[in-house]
Amino acid sequence: MNEKAFRAKARIRGIYSTALTKLLLEKGFQIVQPSLASEERFGLTAHQEPPDLDIYDRLDLHGLHVLGKRSAIDAFSSMLKTQLDDVILRRWDVSVNGIYKGVVTKLNPERGVALVDIGTAVGRLPRLGANNVETKEIIVQVQRRRLGVRRPLLSTNITIPGDYAVLSSQQHIKISRRIRDHRIRARLYELGKKLQHGRGIIWRTAAASQSPDRLQREIADLEEKQRTIKEKAERVTAPALLYEENYFMDVEFPALSKRRLDEIRSTVAPTINGHHFYKICGGEISSAVDMAELLLERGRRSTEVEELFTKTVEAAFPYNGSTIEIEHVKPDGNIFHLGQAHILSFDPDTSLIKYCRIFKKRGVYNGLETLKEEGDRAVTETRIGEWYLKTRYFSKDERSKGIYINLNTPVELYPHGIRYVDLEVDIVVHPNGEVTALDEDRLEKGIEEGYISETLAKKVRTKLKELIEKRGKDEA
Repeated sequence: MNEKAFRAKARIRGIYSTALTKLLLEKGFQIVQPSLASEERFGLTAHQEPPDLDIYDRLDLHGLHVLGKRSAIDAFSSMLKTQLDDVILRRWDVSVNGIYKGVVTKLNPERGVALVDIGTAVGRLPRLGANNVETKEIIVQVQRRRLGVRRPLLSTNITIPGDYAVLSSQQHIKISRRIRDHRIRARLYELGKKLQHGRGIIWRTAAASQSPDRLQREIADLEEKQRTIKEKAERVTAPALLYEENYFMDVEFPALSKRRLDEIRSTVAPTINGHHFYKICGGEISSAVDMAELLLERGRRSTEVEELFTKTVEAAFPYNGSTIEIEHVKPDGNIFHLGQAHILSFDPDTSLIKYCRIFKKRGVYNGLETLKEEGDRAVTETRIGEWYLKTRYFSKDERSKGIYINLNTPVELYPHGIRYVDLEVDIVVHPNGEVTALDEDRLEKGIEEGYISETLAKKVRTKLKELIEKRGKDEA
């Protein structure tokens, strides 16, 4: 795809908006419904057209949620992979608001729940919809709720969205709550009653500024889509996609991505080192970022501001003796909280950190195949920004149970603890000294599934080779 020629419309909000707006504009995207800050920084006109791509912060602020047309998602994904070395992309296989002819695979009448195979996933049809299931084949629509889950939520209430209106199988007229002018609401309600013809119409916010003729033409277009969907449903074999709408993508920005976005932002607005990292910390730290950048904007020297900022926030971060949490994030987005750890030593100058965890339950150390017993200790060493963590396991009597080296995105240290994305490949050093690389096939699977880019995979392979060679000479 020629990204420069791709003229998709994007709406963006959140802490990454300035950096990403710059990248999107460079790649030929049009920014619609811009924030006031973006209007000022980029000289944008406040176009109010519906977006092809809606980009907004995740709740944890470690990345984005993206909803949009397939072509726009493709272009955005390509841009991120080109610009950000360690970005993790998680695309959903089903079309959000997509309409499918599905096959009922399981029905639980007592709970009123049906499982429906729609081809790329098996979705869950709850309660009211499931109570009406009488045939093996059924027309369903993927709901926006619970985006990204393994089992999408389905509905038999079929809606067909347009730019200004939505056709619904439920017979009602509804108007966007954002339209507050009672005269416009009354006009839209009357027009809806005139065009209803035994089904529902929902007027979207953008309908307020459109003429009755334009709205009537859109309803006619939606009716044509409805007929096309019905005809396709009659001739295709289930499971099948009848109508394609938006797609969803979850984006993770590990350490290198945040730094690169800092660099891009700094070409547009005064930006403190670590801007996006510190904004994620929230609270007083996020406020201190705003204050520091205001000082930069007013002409204060960057070295002076950075020094003041560091002194302001350093007390919020862990230190020797602190108790921290360990967030082990998998490429597919699952997060394993490895429990609390006690910092044995931390040198801010070298970024070297060592922490200890005590195990209270029995089990087996994966990869090492060594028995885990109550009272065992795990002592982990790494540097902030390093691509791996080295963990030594000891019994109560200090007997070595092996070494496990986990390859991951560069380690980040937040006020609450450590966070990284596991990159699947590991190295184990058995108590007898034997060295084994594990799960290289999982790295390849991550590439196939689109989570991991070839650029990131190449970095992992290089680091794996380096660590194995180093272990052969010394201790990894």
